[in-house]
Amino acid sequence: MPDSLQRPTGCLYLVGTPIGNLEDITLRALRILKESDQIACEDTRHTQKLLSHYDIQKPLVSYHEHNEMTRAPELVLAMEQGAKIALVSDAGMPLVSDPGYRLVTLSARHQIPVIPIPGPSALLAALSASGLPNEEFLFVGFLPARSGERQRALERLRIEDRTLILYEAPHRVAETISDALAILGDRPACLAREVTKLHEEFRRATLSELAASLEENPVRGEITLLIGAPLPGQTSTARDTAQSLADRVDELIRQAKLDRKEALKLAAKERGLTRREAYSKMLETESPNQHE
Repeated sequence: MPDSLQRPTGCLYLVGTPIGNLEDITLRALRILKESDQIACEDTRHTQKLLSHYDIQKPLVSYHEHNEMTRAPELVLAMEQGAKIALVSDAGMPLVSDPGYRLVTLSARHQIPVIPIPGPSALLAALSASGLPNEEFLFVGFLPARSGERQRALERLRIEDRTLILYEAPHRVAETISDALAILGDRPACLAREVTKLHEEFRRATLSELAASLEENPVRGEITLLIGAPLPGQTSTARDTAQSLADRVDELIRQAKLDRKEALKLAAKERGLTRREAYSKMLETESPNQHE
């Protein structure tokens, strides 16, 4: 339903906002912000800068991960009484590695229209300029901050040959690249920094070259890390060729916290086998006494 039509109740607009350059906002987004009764945002001070730039004066209410449990019902009640609420994040589209999921699902449950107002996206902007294959990609968002959990998450991505897109904090990006190099192998990659901002930078290299680059020249600001597929003839990691299937399954169970069925399926995919073929190979390597 077009957003210009009258509704018996209010509605929720998901408004894309600039990821850096304030000119990167659509005419429709500006109109919706002007017409909304209230704007829910992560940081009211940050959003106020955008609104002031375009001379928009609207009531702001904070909506972030620490208060959404109580704030979402309050906003839904206001919309049931006819309010038009615009949800924005600090940058880009709401809900993409940002809060808002609870509000959207609660609005849908109460049959309140949820209307996306498309706008800038750091992951798509970085992908388009990365020089990496873009026909298929997997958006991972933020990996776990803890080293062990991050490594287990990367283990699950070893079989991926799509371009991987991650968000990362500048103080952790060197560790993430080091872990990715050890687990995924030396793949082509791109580190996109401060996309659309004054100090925008794209470092296109292999993971090992990026690791060396960060040692000499650390980065600051917003980071999007893109990792391509293994190069032709390159396995995910060198250990794949020497490691037995059974050992790999045991390793996945131990490190990635998978059950045996999931571990066998993943190990089979890494070697280009069906799960049935992998199971047969494992049986062949086991001692005959195990089946007596």
